[in-house]
Amino acid sequence: LRVSELVNLKLNNIDFNNCIIKTIGKGSKERIIPISDYALHYLEIYINEYRSSMMKKNIHDYVFVNNHGKMMTRQGFFKIIKTLGYEKNIKTPLSPHTLRHSFATHLLDYGADLRSIQELLGHSNLSTTQIYTHVSSEHLKENYNNSHPHGSN
Repeated sequence: LRVSELVNLKLNNIDFNNCIIKTIGKGSKERIIPISDYALHYLEIYINEYRSSMMKKNIHDYVFVNNHGKMMTRQGFFKIIKTLGYEKNIKTPLSPHTLRHSFATHLLDYGADLRSIQELLGHSNLSTTQIYTHVSSEHLKENYNNSHPHGSN
């Protein structure tokens, strides 16, 4: 999800039975995103055990709320990501887009095709998705250099 899609996610956008999230992305296009059983499990715990206590007197159906019970903002989410990165001693700059980029790169590194990654990221143009092939090419070169007898060890 883009950070804007995440903070605008509503409870009825989550289909727990089919393990998908429906979101409205750029250009007002609906996108279907698969979500793992693992992620759904913890999302369900958050919704059922924590969200209602965080709502205070507010009434709305946004999934993620801030400590005032209001809809989480893009800036609020960015702040949470930065704090978690600091707490986990992650030295590289961290942002919601960094997580999206890492997601795409991992998919590519483990064999997903560009067209599937394009769909998952909600890119309307494949050339936008191809940006991630550079990172994956670097990964391939590193593996070659470390593994092949004629690689530059």
